[in-house]
Amino acid sequence: MGARLFAFTCGTVTGDFARLMEGGQGDVTVPVPVFLIEHPKGRVLFDTGLHPECRNDPVGRLGIGTAKLFRIGFRPGEEVSAQLEAIDRDPARIDLVINSHFHFDHVGGNALIPNATVLVQRGEWDAATDPDIAALHGYNRRDFDLGHQLRLIDGEHDVFGDGAVVCLPTPGHTVGHQSLRLRLGSGEVVLAADACYFCQTLRERRLPRYVHDRRAMLASLDRLEALERSGARIFFGHDAEFWRTVPKAPATVS
Repeated sequence: MGARLFAFTCGTVTGDFARLMEGGQGDVTVPVPVFLIEHPKGRVLFDTGLHPECRNDPVGRLGIGTAKLFRIGFRPGEEVSAQLEAIDRDPARIDLVINSHFHFDHVGGNALIPNATVLVQRGEWDAATDPDIAALHGYNRRDFDLGHQLRLIDGEHDVFGDGAVVCLPTPGHTVGHQSLRLRLGSGEVVLAADACYFCQTLRERRLPRYVHDRRAMLASLDRLEALERSGARIFFGHDAEFWRTVPKAPATVS
């Protein structure tokens, strides 16, 4: 039995296109996607978007360096908890939060999902909780070290044991980045997150300016391309043009 998938836009981020893709020019505004997966054995969020404090105090929430790089577009009602409530889902009854990685636009809403277990690659947790690595790679411990029960995994992981929701290691953007492969009624979908910002990233191998490991990221793109060739649909992490084609909740992604 497959899973059901809902997509939410939890704000936008605007910044220098060249930071996000080699050869990009000018500024680009990108969506902040969050996904709800409903499986017979539980409700799962893949990433949680921005923290509400980004709306009124981005410097205080993100730090002056990150706040200078990105302008946040985040209206009331776009936070993950409000998006869930808008489709009659209780944020307190989410079973799992699967974080692709621990950057601010993927983990900021964890605070709004109080009772979930957080599932993340062990390598990501170890990197993000190391003060020296955190300072270099934009991790903020108050985004993710909130007392949730943790499930630390190493490598590929079948979440419910039936192949419907599978964590796929796609390192490179960060040391422990993971994507999510889903089996829906219509076929297979891969939520790439920041392993692949844009369709153009995959087609032309034009990486962001700063990544943890370029070789690992290129290998992850090869893996995504192989999955696409086998019939999977790739959901790019921050591609505004692609995102316009994705049905948003309350519709399901089919």
